[in-house]
Amino acid sequence: MYLLVLILVIILLAMFWVGYQRLFRLRHLSRQRIIFGLTTAMVILTIMTIANHLGYLSQDVAAKFTMGLYSAATGFFSGYALKQFFLKKEGSYIDYAYRSFWTETAPNIISIILIAFGLYRTHLFTFGPFTGVGITSGLSLIAFGAFSLTIGIVPEFRQNGILILDHLVPWKKIVAYRWYNEEVIQIEYINRSNKLTDFTTFIPSEDELTIERLLTNQLKQHESERTKEIENINPSS
Repeated sequence: MYLLVLILVIILLAMFWVGYQRLFRLRHLSRQRIIFGLTTAMVILTIMTIANHLGYLSQDVAAKFTMGLYSAATGFFSGYALKQFFLKKEGSYIDYAYRSFWTETAPNIISIILIAFGLYRTHLFTFGPFTGVGITSGLSLIAFGAFSLTIGIVPEFRQNGILILDHLVPWKKIVAYRWYNEEVIQIEYINRSNKLTDFTTFIPSEDELTIERLLTNQLKQHESERTKEIENINPSS
């Protein structure tokens, strides 16, 4: 029992470090990788189910394996959430972010529901019955809910830069911007590899003047720093 708890704690701490260091970033996700991940998970679960029915895998071993997966998820998402919290703090307060029910309220409601369901799964408030799978699965839901609360669907224009999902771009690395149309803006910036890249985002027409003033002021304020950053752009970009 104690050995199992120790192993689960080690797994949780190891994945916490992976999440905090953000060795896997949201920008690394693609349709192919998501499909591959889901397919792999389904294959593993199917093999475990078949092995259990044939008597090659006991329920006790399957439960311990599942607890390990839940512990890994708990560590990863809690570490990622903590890092994201510090990233938001580094970016300082928000100057502008597009607010709507679908970009802010709905995701937050879903995150809170996940956290609430995670607490329910642990049975902490009902004082039992406690199970290893119940506790670890509940903690993983709580961690994922906390992670979801820290990730913004739309870019956040903050005092010290633009937060794009899990990446804070300092204002000195913002190179230029242009409007695709009245409600879509393209912003060019220098990434971590010193290459020029860009992103586009939706801006309501009534907020266009606000964004224009914000970007103009920030570009002018960091003009000398931006010039130095442009000089260091990777020639292969």
